[in-house]
Amino acid sequence: MLMPRQKTPGLALPLVGGGTFDLAAEGSERGTLVCFYRGLHCPICATYLKELDKQAPAFAERGVSVLAVSSDDEERATAMQEKVAPVNGMRVAYGLQLDAARDWGLYISTSRGNTSIGIEEPALFSEPGVFLVSPDQSLYFGSVQTMPFMRPHFSELVGALDFAIANNYPARGEYTGAV
Repeated sequence: MLMPRQKTPGLALPLVGGGTFDLAAEGSERGTLVCFYRGLHCPICATYLKELDKQAPAFAERGVSVLAVSSDDEERATAMQEKVAPVNGMRVAYGLQLDAARDWGLYISTSRGNTSIGIEEPALFSEPGVFLVSPDQSLYFGSVQTMPFMRPHFSELVGALDFAIANNYPARGEYTGAV
């Protein structure tokens, strides 16, 4: 389990369209919102990533960059980017190794064959997770799911970020002592 106020695992991956994302080298004022998605096979992910891209300017106004990540290969990640058609600054990274997904606390699922949209699931893939990583690479917020359903709403995260900024609200859940 990742702990708030503690350093997150590293994350360096190729980006659709060229270049590389490296969390350690991100220069955003208030951090990076990392959205791990299941892959091209997931219709819910496509809708979710469209919403993330729609909210990307609001995050940018608050000093937060956005990134979508999956374990898909370049071809599938490119197809997802084409489906989502981001225009607001959301970057799409691919090639997340499943051991790295586990390091982030993501759940791993096995294939059930073709999904409702007729795209085959990979043999193994990670389930969704959303993390707000501070500029020092410590965890500020994290949410992981075992299913494609019930994910955090990005518009609510923007509102929560406004509150956190206005009130200098610290990352919570940091206590690791005896209970």
